[in-house]
Amino acid sequence: MRCLWISRHVPYPMNEGLKVYSAKLSEALAQAGAFVRVLGFGGTEATPKNRARMEWVSVPGARRSTAVALLNRFPLTAAVDSTSAYRALLEEQLREPWDAIVFDSYGTGWALERCKAYRASKLGAKTILVHVSHNHEEVLWHAMARQAEAGLPKRLALWQNYYKVRGLERQLLREVDLVSAITIEDEQALRAHRSDNNTLTLTPGYDGAVAPERVIDASVPRRAVIVGSFQWVVKRENLARFVEHADARFAANGIELVVAGDVPDDLKQILLATSRATRFEGFVTNLAPFLSQARIAIVPELIGGGFKLKFLDYIFGRVPVATVDAAAAGLPAKLREDLITSTDFEGLTSAIIEHIDALERLNRWQTSAFEQAKTLYRWEDRGLQLQQRIAELQKARASSLARSSATAAAASA
Repeated sequence: MRCLWISRHVPYPMNEGLKVYSAKLSEALAQAGAFVRVLGFGGTEATPKNRARMEWVSVPGARRSTAVALLNRFPLTAAVDSTSAYRALLEEQLREPWDAIVFDSYGTGWALERCKAYRASKLGAKTILVHVSHNHEEVLWHAMARQAEAGLPKRLALWQNYYKVRGLERQLLREVDLVSAITIEDEQALRAHRSDNNTLTLTPGYDGAVAPERVIDASVPRRAVIVGSFQWVVKRENLARFVEHADARFAANGIELVVAGDVPDDLKQILLATSRATRFEGFVTNLAPFLSQARIAIVPELIGGGFKLKFLDYIFGRVPVATVDAAAAGLPAKLREDLITSTDFEGLTSAIIEHIDALERLNRWQTSAFEQAKTLYRWEDRGLQLQQRIAELQKARASSLARSSATAAAASA
């Protein structure tokens, strides 16, 4: 099986969740036996050199500026990517035969029409088009536009982008052969826009560091941590809102909040100006020592769907996890029982304060979550699922084309 994987990024270095999911799922598909060529912006220097049947190809040049992209018919994410250089690179790839073409996230939907034309040609007649979604984007951007605390120009821009996102995502959902979702909840919602049941859930796997067994005792600082990349507007908004809710109450209760990761300088300065309990660690190359000095790890994702990859970093780092119900929706119900959860940031802050010294419960939760997760999240299973569904659809498409050809031949006889 030959698969062309159209992505926003060359996913290395894997410094954000979107890149981790893209890298690991494409590699899992290759591990299942496919040849996979990934296109995206960014250098290929950091890509693994020992991955069989994998190629990464860098898009020449830079993305469009945001100012120019705002005038484009595509939503911002797709508009900045759909450069003439990327289109030329795609044209070059479409001179080859492909069994499957993957649109990795809605932002690659700019390439849909060209790939549909390829599929209508003799060379691409048996090609299966796949949309690998990372979120139910329509719902995410609607929440962003509705809840934005900003001036009128920014709110108008968010609403404009929401309508563009909705249009492009729905087009992808209608016109590709297969849609994958990152949670069962997203799959059910996305399926509503299709005329068939060709959808599947591909929750993330985990193949990162696994912390040795540990006990949280009084020697561990009364510290809660947040790890992530916060450049994306949704991640930025979630972080800002949580710190605004939690900082003063954490300070009053002697709890330290440490944020590790790529935080925009302007956001950091805004939060530091009013914070007493919060400090920013910057990018942490080795999470293990950092997580071992925390009693609780937080996923403050009130806005935005999809599976939160940070859950797995925390669980396999053996740290109890605190989050909001909306973010935990992609986890199995039994695993959610071992998290600290609340409906909103105010309640989540209260729950963290309540449990920060409940050492026996914290240890029970982190152990139980780890034991469940170690059998649930295997990337090789996801790659095999995707490979098998593509093969099934390709076989069905080949049979359909053969029947059509036979019918046409009989009619002309």
